[in-house]
Amino acid sequence: MSQKNSDGKRSARERLQEQRQQEESRAKRKRTLIAGVIVVAVLGAGAGIGALVAHSGKGKKQEKAGPLVAPQGATGKDTVMIPVGKSTAKATLTVYEDFRCPGCGQFENAFRDTVHDLEGKGELKAEYHLVTLIDNNLGGKGSLNAANAAACAQDAGKFAAYHDVLYKNQPEETDDQYGKKPRLLELAGQVQGLDTPDFRKCVDDGTHDSWVKKSQETFSKSAYHATPTILLDGKSIYGDQANPLTPDKLRQLVAAAQG
Repeated sequence: MSQKNSDGKRSARERLQEQRQQEESRAKRKRTLIAGVIVVAVLGAGAGIGALVAHSGKGKKQEKAGPLVAPQGATGKDTVMIPVGKSTAKATLTVYEDFRCPGCGQFENAFRDTVHDLEGKGELKAEYHLVTLIDNNLGGKGSLNAANAAACAQDAGKFAAYHDVLYKNQPEETDDQYGKKPRLLELAGQVQGLDTPDFRKCVDDGTHDSWVKKSQETFSKSAYHATPTILLDGKSIYGDQANPLTPDKLRQLVAAAQG
């Protein structure tokens, strides 16, 4: 083979190789461009979904609540406390409760008679703060609706009696029975003189819903984050497993406060 022919064949091979490299380079650029378009499209779709979710959440936050109407006689900071007993009593029992909370039901069933007896003697007054922890944790409206109904009972001067009926008939924590307003109205029949048109309207309209939500908001900003929280003259007295509270101990503590 002549040198000329050999050089010609090498040149042809080189040209063919160069052509293949150019085609591969163009194909690579095309693939890169397509991948880039896909990424942009995906990111754009994701941004659209994110915007939709954000807009949806924003819409929920902007959902308007009714006016804040405190029940008659509510006192304290932000008027979120319902007082029971004589204001001249020297000892004060502060109670943070949720009507769906089983621990609150246990406290009420164990200490109800003692607390009422001490209140009747004028030695103890109670301050009730109604919260909605169970609704927040498990969903439903039982905590809210029951608290609103209790506030409606406060308007009628029958908070303590209705409060006790709700705890005596407390459903299981996971049973949102108190989310059903007809059940709350039915239980009102156990309190003499409570089941009136005004009470029914207050319950059905959720007159004190915003007040209950304010009570929960105030509780969440406090140093206490569980129910029941029971304080005597500002000191926590309930929930210490090493030194459990008993009705007799409560009487002793209240007696000591009389001096």
